[in-house]
Amino acid sequence: MLIEQLKKIVGPKGWSTDSIDLEPKLTDWRGTVSGTTPIVVSPATTEEVAAIVRACAESKVGLVPQGGNTGMCAGAIPDKSGTQILLCLARMNTIRDIDAINYSMEVEAGCILQDVQDAASDVDRLFALSLGAEGSCQIGGNLSTNAGGVNVVRYGTARAQVLGLEAVLADGTIVSSLRSLRKDTAGYDLKQLFIGSEGTLGIITAATLKLFPLPGAKTTVMIALQSSGQAVRLLSYLRSKIGDRIEAFELVSSFVFGLIKKHLPDSKQPFDDDSPWYVLADFAGIAEEDLQQALMAAMEAELVIDVVIAKNAAEAAGMWHLRHSISESERAEGEALKHDISVPISRFEEFLTRGDSLLAERFPEGQLIAFGHVGDGNLHYNVALPAGFKRHQEVTEAIYTLLLEVGGSISAEHGIGMVKRQDLPKYRNSGEIRLMRTLKKSLDPDNILNPGKVI
Repeated sequence: MLIEQLKKIVGPKGWSTDSIDLEPKLTDWRGTVSGTTPIVVSPATTEEVAAIVRACAESKVGLVPQGGNTGMCAGAIPDKSGTQILLCLARMNTIRDIDAINYSMEVEAGCILQDVQDAASDVDRLFALSLGAEGSCQIGGNLSTNAGGVNVVRYGTARAQVLGLEAVLADGTIVSSLRSLRKDTAGYDLKQLFIGSEGTLGIITAATLKLFPLPGAKTTVMIALQSSGQAVRLLSYLRSKIGDRIEAFELVSSFVFGLIKKHLPDSKQPFDDDSPWYVLADFAGIAEEDLQQALMAAMEAELVIDVVIAKNAAEAAGMWHLRHSISESERAEGEALKHDISVPISRFEEFLTRGDSLLAERFPEGQLIAFGHVGDGNLHYNVALPAGFKRHQEVTEAIYTLLLEVGGSISAEHGIGMVKRQDLPKYRNSGEIRLMRTLKKSLDPDNILNPGKVI
């Protein structure tokens, strides 16, 4: 029997059928998609992962890998059949090696992102990936969804942070390319097959990550703006003045800050008066007086209404706490349609302006909750709708249609998962979809790896 075989592979500490253990793993972070499983297995080694995959392949039973379960598209949740096995990678949390001279580190998939950051910092290095869930999300999940976060403007997405990878294929084969090389053109770059594939082509078990020098003194700034377009023009202006010193550049609407005030009444807002939009930015390795001059020049160019510069680490942490509290405040307000989208930076303002008109004309019941990483074109374009509203899919389709018109993408950093699976073929061209299906069929002919996700 498969269940008994899996128990034997992982040992007594590596499985559970207890409903108390299973419950938090069977519902997505948003609380909107749930599934069932007969067992959760938690391997401690790559070899155990491979043995689990082989056992599931022999029985042709679906296997759903799960990291910290912080995703927004239900990509790590089993279906409701009760047959799919849940594979939790949390026990594989060893930082295998740090090579400070080579600016690299080798980690297992279950490592918490913040632990990876801290380990790099301990040897005076930076692991640049940073996002709101970094205290609980796992590096395997970050890579399998090609996570973005706040530092993409300078360092790129998760894909750009990887030098090498170890993964298990659908037949249990271990593919290990944990090399720490910056240059390697010996054949296909196989690691890129698995990064962003959400566990549908192979299960990531370890990675060699790229490290950077510590960026030097960091200055956090909150900037009040009249329009979203000002944010785009301000970013371009500051880049021309201070180059790549911009580490993060986050856009937040006044309405979103209002939600934070409502649900976190003790939170400290940086401005006494409200403005329509705000940018929260981090600048690194630049003298504060040079930054002040650049911001003053931006104000004189009428790109900025007002500026607050954090005077110390506590004030900076307070500003970022506001940003990282958005998702919790939004969830406390009630269910909202979430659209994690990507827009060309030059068309950011156009999309938001046309989107405002679209919602006002066709869906006046909706309330826009907009925030995002304007430095890389990633916008969280969420719409709160009243109870009893029945046209959810119509709202999403209207937004995605507009998105296509401006050259955008329906997923920027949370992947496709279960939630957007039916949308993907509508908003990617047929050649891309055929190639995705060919890859899936070739690498996972029996569809056991995270079935029902992506494609």
